[in-house]
Amino acid sequence: MKNKAFITKQSKGLSFFERYLSAWVALSIIAGIVLGKLAPKVATSLDDLAVYVNEAPIVSIPIAICLFFMMYPIMVKIDFAEVLKAGKNIKPVSLTLFINWAVKPFTMYAISILFLGILFKSLIGTEVTDYIKMPLGLDLSIGAKHGVGTVVLIDGIKMLAVPLWRSYLAGCILLGIAPCTAMVLVWGYLAKGNDGHTLVMVAINSLTMLFLYGPLGGFLLGVGRLPVPWEALLFSIGIYVALPLVTGYISRILIIAKKGKEWFETKFLHILTPVTIVALLVTLVLLFSLKGNVILSNPLTILWIAIPLFIQTNLIFWLGYSLARVLKLSYQDSAPSAMIGASNHFEVAIATATMLFGLSSGAALATVVGVLIEVPVMLMLTRICLRTQKWFKP
Repeated sequence: MKNKAFITKQSKGLSFFERYLSAWVALSIIAGIVLGKLAPKVATSLDDLAVYVNEAPIVSIPIAICLFFMMYPIMVKIDFAEVLKAGKNIKPVSLTLFINWAVKPFTMYAISILFLGILFKSLIGTEVTDYIKMPLGLDLSIGAKHGVGTVVLIDGIKMLAVPLWRSYLAGCILLGIAPCTAMVLVWGYLAKGNDGHTLVMVAINSLTMLFLYGPLGGFLLGVGRLPVPWEALLFSIGIYVALPLVTGYISRILIIAKKGKEWFETKFLHILTPVTIVALLVTLVLLFSLKGNVILSNPLTILWIAIPLFIQTNLIFWLGYSLARVLKLSYQDSAPSAMIGASNHFEVAIATATMLFGLSSGAALATVVGVLIEVPVMLMLTRICLRTQKWFKP
């Protein structure tokens, strides 16, 4: 039995923005670096527009606005009244939840530690430090220790000085605990998978993130000896997941009640189609305007971060794909199950990294690298799925 789709579908395939996402990301990176070199005070001034707690910037207002518009178009598509019907197809749903929440976060941590903390540590710089935000509600004296960080004063604001590679590790962790809930709809379609199963898992992952993203992130950051900003983690989930989710749910009901479902699907969602990616690109310009000097002085930084992310994506894909075959799932269920685990919800990862550690932190840069490799790698895996359909029984 096919699952009833409960996320409003749009035109099939990649949109203009989605098709060339890697190109737009590259252009945004270049624009950000150029902005940082020509007008360094612009991004810094925007980042200073923040909500402060104990003299520490907790929420960058411009970034918060951009990230809300990343999330809202995704959430407004979901009809959560149908979520409970997902249980009709137990095996693929269980497999996807197992991969996303019991395996993926821990393999991401292990792979990142191996490459960033051991193999590439000397290349990144064993003594190089990164300055991140003080955890929400914490007010330590200058020189105090917190985790692997030391409290320092930067431009009159208390910050934590931590090893740069651990900051990159934090960004990878935040990517590893954020299963995709947007672009995976496209990957599943291109792989000729079961749209119903893909749609079901998008909604379930959105809801599951509300409960597991904060605890898993806090645990793994703690294991990585980075400060565990529990209040900020919960705050970020509330702002960047719960707020757009609730807003999307309420506005969906109100718009359909007033304008009808046909207008909602054909007009309203059509307008929203490029909003997520445009908001993402604006965020990237801001991020790279602050990180441009780091990249220009050490362009291999992107490569050091990209390698563990690439390996993680492929590992999770093949694990999910192989387990689906062992469970004797059809190809139509196997392909999206593997795709959902392999891809990342980079919007939430970027949002959380900028909130917890700061717009100019290494953690934020690592999540941006996740965006950079997402499209080409997932397109490669889509082609692999199409060429291996014969591995599965009809």
